[in-house]
Amino acid sequence: MSGHSKWATIKHKKGAADAKRGRVFTRIIKEISVAARAGGGDPDTNPRLRTIIADAKAENMPAENIKRAIQRGTGELPGTTIDEATFEGYGPGGVAVMVEVATDNRNRTVSELRHIFSKNGGNLGENGSVAWMFSKKGYLTIPKEKAGEDDLMAVVLDAGAEDLKDEGDEWGIYTPPDSMEPVREAMKKAGLEPSHAEVSLIAQNSVKVEGKTVGAMVRLVEALEEHDDVQKVHSNFDAEEKDLQAVE
Repeated sequence: MSGHSKWATIKHKKGAADAKRGRVFTRIIKEISVAARAGGGDPDTNPRLRTIIADAKAENMPAENIKRAIQRGTGELPGTTIDEATFEGYGPGGVAVMVEVATDNRNRTVSELRHIFSKNGGNLGENGSVAWMFSKKGYLTIPKEKAGEDDLMAVVLDAGAEDLKDEGDEWGIYTPPDSMEPVREAMKKAGLEPSHAEVSLIAQNSVKVEGKTVGAMVRLVEALEEHDDVQKVHSNFDAEEKDLQAVE
C-alpha cells in the first residue's frame, strides 16, 4: 500500500486530518466557487460542483454557506476571484510532490510554498518536473468489514471503476475522474457507503523512504496542508506503517 493511502488512514486515526472544521469549510468553499465559475452554478449540469456539494454536506456545511459560495463563483455575489493552480516539487529522499491550490494571489502563494519546501528539506520544481509521474483518478475507500471483495467488485466495475485494490484495512477503488461520482452513487445504493471519495492525483510508482526521512516527509506534507491556499497534497512516497506511526 502506498504512502498516499497509509498516511491518510493514520492521520484519520490520530484525528489530525483537517482537525479544524473552519479549515475544512474554507477549502470546500473555495472549491465550490471555482467549480461554479468554471461550469456554472447548477449541480445537475456541473458534475464537479455536484461532487463538491456532496462533500460539503458530508461535513455538515450549512446550505446557506454552499449557496453563497456558488453565487460568488457565478458572480451573483461580489467576492475575490479565486484561481486554481498546481505546483510541483521534491521532498526529502527525492519524493515527488504535487500541490493543488486555490488562491487570489498566485505570486504570494508561490513564494510561501517555496519557503515551506525549502524549510522542510525539499524544493519547488518547474512545471512538468514531476507531473508525468501522476495520473488523475477517482479514488474511493471502504473498510473491509463493510464490504466483501466479490460483492464490492460487482458494484463498482458495473458503475465504471477501473480497479479494486487491497489496501490493508480498506478496499481502494480507482476510477476515471468522470466516473467517481457514479461509482459513489452505485455504492450508496448498494448499501456500501464509501468512507472517502475524491478525485486525486495517483502516483504511477512509489519511492520508499525510511528512518528520519519518513518524519521529514510527513512534516513537509503537513506544513503544506496547513497553508490556507492549499487544497490537496499528493506524493509518491511509501513507507512502512510502523515508521509512519512513529512520527510525532
